[in-house]
Amino acid sequence: MKIAITGHRPNKLGNDYDLTSPLMLKIKSRIHKVIDHHIMNLLPSDEDVTLITGMALGIDTLFAKIAIESKLPFIAAIPCIGQEKMWPDKSKDVYRSILANPFCKRHLVSETGYDNSVMQKRNIWMVDNCDLLIAVWDGTSGGTANCVKYAESIGKEITRINPKSDEKSL
Repeated sequence: MKIAITGHRPNKLGNDYDLTSPLMLKIKSRIHKVIDHHIMNLLPSDEDVTLITGMALGIDTLFAKIAIESKLPFIAAIPCIGQEKMWPDKSKDVYRSILANPFCKRHLVSETGYDNSVMQKRNIWMVDNCDLLIAVWDGTSGGTANCVKYAESIGKEITRINPKSDEKSL
């Protein structure tokens, strides 16, 4: 089973680039619960789990860290060459350490540099290649909304985690 994630950047999550705030820890716990539920209750015992992250700042980075901590293989769906070039140095360091981790398999979605289309191309690739999409999404417009809309249009299973509530919406 492949589980992908889409979710907000730090600017919609209290500007927590370090991913250590109480909100991020709550989201992390809820993501763990979704993964554990699928591993323990829904998968045949012989089926492996692979996570897919889009490698953006925020939820994508958190998901990669969850994969590493849980010793789960994951695919880093990199949208384009140089995605991280405008990020703060600390975020670049985290990005590089994630990509260097032995649990990480890289997939470069577009061999171009950044343009307005690469993030959606990355989202489409992730949705097309997953069995379940976790959406950490508060309902606002943006890339996460576009990803969810695409997943809905092709009938992909989605588990929504609203970071503004204590409930998990399916």
